[in-house]
Amino acid sequence: MLTKYKETAAYISRRIHGETPETAIILGSGLGLLADKIEQPIVIPYTEIPHFMHSTAMGHRGNLIFGTLGGKKVLAMQGRFHYYEGYGMQEVTYPVRVMYFLGVRNLFVSNAAGGVNFNYRIGDLMIIRDHINLLPNPLIGKNIDEIGLRFPDMTRPYDLPLIAAAEAIAAAAGIRLQKGVYLAGSGPSYETPAEYAFFRMIGADAVGMSTIPEVIVARHAGMRVFGMSVITNEACEFPPDYVNSGDDVIKAAAAATETMSFLFTKIIEQIAPSPVHCA
Repeated sequence: MLTKYKETAAYISRRIHGETPETAIILGSGLGLLADKIEQPIVIPYTEIPHFMHSTAMGHRGNLIFGTLGGKKVLAMQGRFHYYEGYGMQEVTYPVRVMYFLGVRNLFVSNAAGGVNFNYRIGDLMIIRDHINLLPNPLIGKNIDEIGLRFPDMTRPYDLPLIAAAEAIAAAAGIRLQKGVYLAGSGPSYETPAEYAFFRMIGADAVGMSTIPEVIVARHAGMRVFGMSVITNEACEFPPDYVNSGDDVIKAAAAATETMSFLFTKIIEQIAPSPVHCA
């Protein structure tokens, strides 16, 4: 796998003319429009990248985009890979390891999520302050010592200074933010009302089917992580005729993209260059 990571990184590096993107963004369901904000983009379809998977989920375009956002060089995934697509955890997190070998040291993750917190409403943006993982841990198996420690610390998986920056930017712009715990299950079926109630009882504020494996692998590699969920449905009270709909999730996520794009751009503007060079 180490050889494959480096081969993929070498290919992408050639396509982006050897430049180093210190910040990467993974865009979830319906959130790919943020990539349109990237200036001077170089677009690389996943199908052209050696050893890369193909994205099959709704609202995931399947492009890797390099360019400038907030005055910084960034790499954006316009769509991610999910466990429910049939990919193993090494495949789901493969891009994050490749990012590490490209020199990425800051990872921004986003997703569409159901709000199990009674105070959340459709369209809310939630800063992820912590998570609960109900997916297989992507670090199971032989450790890659070249990347990180066998037992990485997860006391603070989401970077506190980046969270503080997001809150300050939102307050100055009059943007209402939530801050809570994200729970990831396998999907692809939506959760039952009893499962939503259980997740609320164990401390989750929002629930989805992604993100956490990527965060674990990023933290294993020493990356700083900032995460944000777009609340696309209220998983609290269900009328007799209510049905969870993937189309509705995509629409709700797309409606919040403009605000999330503004926040991500402003946070990235404030990130100081990293003294760490790519491996």
